[in-house]
Amino acid sequence: MPNFREKPVLAGETVVLRPVIADDAVDMLEVLADGDVLRLTGSHGTLSPDDVEPMRQWYGSRADHEDRLDLAAVDRASGRYVGEVVLNELDPNNNSCSFRIALGATGQNRGLGTEATRLVLGYAFERVGLHRISLEVYSFNSRARRVYEKVGFRAEGVLRDALLWEGQRFDAHVMSILAHEWAEHRGRPEAVESRKAV
Repeated sequence: MPNFREKPVLAGETVVLRPVIADDAVDMLEVLADGDVLRLTGSHGTLSPDDVEPMRQWYGSRADHEDRLDLAAVDRASGRYVGEVVLNELDPNNNSCSFRIALGATGQNRGLGTEATRLVLGYAFERVGLHRISLEVYSFNSRARRVYEKVGFRAEGVLRDALLWEGQRFDAHVMSILAHEWAEHRGRPEAVESRKAV
């Protein structure tokens, strides 16, 4: 049965993914302080310094969970934490899980998200042995959708009016990638670096 017992370090050319630790809570609060990140991820509410300790406990406990993989995304050039990559909602009976990624402003528009996504997909399909990985992306997040398509995700359907944001409703697009699609995608030139890194 597939599980996320192993908490790997996945290194690419521009980004390193490592298991989250309690101290990442402060950096993640900074990422979530960005209103654009909150909107793109559909995260309602605000966080305050009072949330640091509960978040420290949350991040500090991630190593104990076999049903999810929480990895910190670190910019290789600066060594700075820029966000997180998560595989969750593991369904071992069907060899599937969900994927999400959240990068702060310092990790955007430089290819870190694309490389991080390729790294974690390679790990999930090739080492864990998953068959299907799915995600949801809001209709206004065309940048993320392009990244997902670039790495091999395919559109499956639409969750209508899934997000209410500042009085306006938005659809969520459901996308997925299957193990054989990942294998086909890996052979493309743009995926070669992921092959070296995993």
